[in-house]
Amino acid sequence: MKAPSFQYHRAASVQHGLELIREFAGTGKFMSGGQTLMPMMNLRLAAAEHLIDVGALPELRETREAGRRAFVGGGVTHAMVEDGKVRDPARGLLAHVAAGIAYRSVRNRGTMGGSLAHADPAADWPCALRALDAVVVIRGADGERELPLADFQRGLMETALGEDELLVGVLLPELSPKARWAYRKFCHKVGEFAHSICAVVHDPELRFANVVLGAAADKPVRLANLCDYLAQGMTAGAVGGAQYAGALRKDLTEAAGLDPTTYDYQLHQTIVTRSLAEALQK
Repeated sequence: MKAPSFQYHRAASVQHGLELIREFAGTGKFMSGGQTLMPMMNLRLAAAEHLIDVGALPELRETREAGRRAFVGGGVTHAMVEDGKVRDPARGLLAHVAAGIAYRSVRNRGTMGGSLAHADPAADWPCALRALDAVVVIRGADGERELPLADFQRGLMETALGEDELLVGVLLPELSPKARWAYRKFCHKVGEFAHSICAVVHDPELRFANVVLGAAADKPVRLANLCDYLAQGMTAGAVGGAQYAGALRKDLTEAAGLDPTTYDYQLHQTIVTRSLAEALQK
């Protein structure tokens, strides 16, 4: 199928793009890589009379230090992260995640900001960056605002972005040399969205412990009981033990709403367990 008729506009700057989106008053959409929006328009799952292309804007591909955090522009492509063209404040996690997204042709055009704005619970960046307690930077007519990624994604493909706002980047923590992480996902075939994802980030120096499950609910879920156990000093040998099993079961049933008798429960349980074991063995 082909997309319905629309007018294409190339923004000369972020400010120009924001002016255009306000001018079109609810009939326009921003486009960066177009790897999600165009297929959705082809299938009539999304519609717009005006597409505003911000993908080539240098200011959206900027990376810089921001105090004790790193700013990564929303227009940074997956391939740029994979190839090391973007400094990785997460000590290799970002490059690892980027290299496993879809196919190289998709990674060449798809962007980090586009993935977050699309907010598919089975996508890589929403889960991985949630495990880093990322903060999104949003720009609109009233200026810039920052919002924790945990609050930004409200549900299935639903975010806190206003119609006239643009996600311009994310703020990420600078992990210490003591940080450990793991990222695993399960796909039936290469290149598809995952059926289960787990991201683990533990940095005792920053007092940082996150275990996040993706592709299980309408948005990535932080497994609070496992996070607490991890922060308290969970060891690799404890994975699979009684305390671990109890915390995992409580998280999967209460936080993710999974039924222990189902295949999905068993799949997510396996991915979480393998991810934690990997992180704790580093």
